[in-house]
Formats: sequence, structure tokens, C-alpha cells
Amino acid sequence: MLAPVPRPPGSLAVRCSRALLSPRSRLSVLALLLLTAASLVVLYEPQRLLASGWPPQTSGAGAVVLFGLAYGVCTAAFVPRPVLNLAAGALFGSAFGLTAAVAGTVLGAGISFTLGRFLGQDALRPLLRGRWLTAADGQLSRHGFRSMLAIRLFPGVPFAAANYCAAVSRMGYVPFLLATALGSVPNTAAYVVAGAQAGTPGSPAFLFSAGFIVLSGLGGAVVAWRKRHGLRAPVPAREREPEPEPVGGVR
Repeated sequence: MLAPVPRPPGSLAVRCSRALLSPRSRLSVLALLLLTAASLVVLYEPQRLLASGWPPQTSGAGAVVLFGLAYGVCTAAFVPRPVLNLAAGALFGSAFGLTAAVAGTVLGAGISFTLGRFLGQDALRPLLRGRWLTAADGQLSRHGFRSMLAIRLFPGVPFAAANYCAAVSRMGYVPFLLATALGSVPNTAAYVVAGAQAGTPGSPAFLFSAGFIVLSGLGGAVVAWRKRHGLRAPVPAREREPEPEPVGGVR
């Protein structure tokens, strides 16, 4: 009987490509990208828009579009959205500022969601252990649209953190982006109007927007306090993800 011919080992290029495309390698790339983005934010300080304004070379509709694109990139790089919303109102007024801010919000959320889904999901999902993480993942995976809508409506949850948590879950793109677009409008509008009326802090529009920001923040804190027990409850067995079948059927 002839002995089996040993298969030649994979080529160096194949092994390198597998190593580079492994979940851990992709997660390392994501961490490097986020660290670089955060460093650039600290270095260039985009919040200076509030003091120095928009470059005079750009104006009109082109400036609004350019600001929306810059807004999306900045939010993916951890620039606080309230700062950008105030700048949008101060630079373009309430109507155009709100358009640019909402469009930038959706763009930034989409960038973060895409990075988290393709670079981090495979490596991070096996780490979802414990009641809080399991319950949060189950809520986002099963009720993606309404969960994300609630997160966007009530302030307090960091924008970037919500994006990457949703990316690690099994939420789809359409519910995520639609809930982001709808849920971000109220608070975004309040900040944009406050920025547009910053020159007249005693005006009814400024006072109303400032009051809305304060009340929505308090409302979000109350809702989070009341819902904290839901995250502590164990996930029902029927709603947990099935365990992978062992090789050969042996446990």
C-alpha cells in the first residue's frame, strides 16, 4: 500500500494574507486608525471653528456640502458633536446648519459602523460575556431600529461608542442609519439653533433651544436610571445565540 503523499505547505504569500486578514489583525488595524484619528483631533483642534469661523474662500451651497463631509469625518474621529452642531448654526444659520449637521451625523455614523463591522466584529463578538454586554448586544441585535432610535433621542451615550457597539452587534445598515437620521434631529436642531442665536442669548429661540438641551439631558438620565435593571437581567435561553456545533459531534 502506497503511503499518502504529503501536501505541500501553503505558500508564504497565502499564509501572510491569512494572518493579515485574521480577526485580530483587523482589530489591530481598527485600533490604529482610531488612535491616529484621536491624535489628529488633539493636534488640529477642529473646535477652533467656533472661534475662527469657516475659511472665506468657500461659501454658499459648496460650503454647506464641504462642512457636512468634514462633519462626518470629524465625528468618526471622536470630535464631540455638540461642538460641531454649534459651529454649524453659527456658520450657516438654523436651516442650512441643521441640514449639514444631520447629513454629517449620518455620514460619520456610517463610517464608524463600516469600520467596526468589517474590522472589529469578528474579533469582538466572542468577547461578549456577562449580563450587561450580553443583554445590550441582544437588544441591539433583535430590536435594532427602536434601540438605536432611543439612543439617538436621549443624550448621554457617546456617539462613537454607540456606533461601534451597533457595529459589533447583528444590527443591519438600514435600521442603523435610519434610526440615526431620525433620532438625531431633535438634539441636533437644538444645538444648531443655539449656535445660530449665540449672538442674542436673550432671544426666545436661544432660550428655548438651551432649555430643550437641559431637559433632554435630564430626561435621558432618568430613562437610563429606570432601564438599568433591564440590562442586569439575564438573557432568556431561547434568545441567546446557539453555541457552535463541535467538530465531529463530540462535546
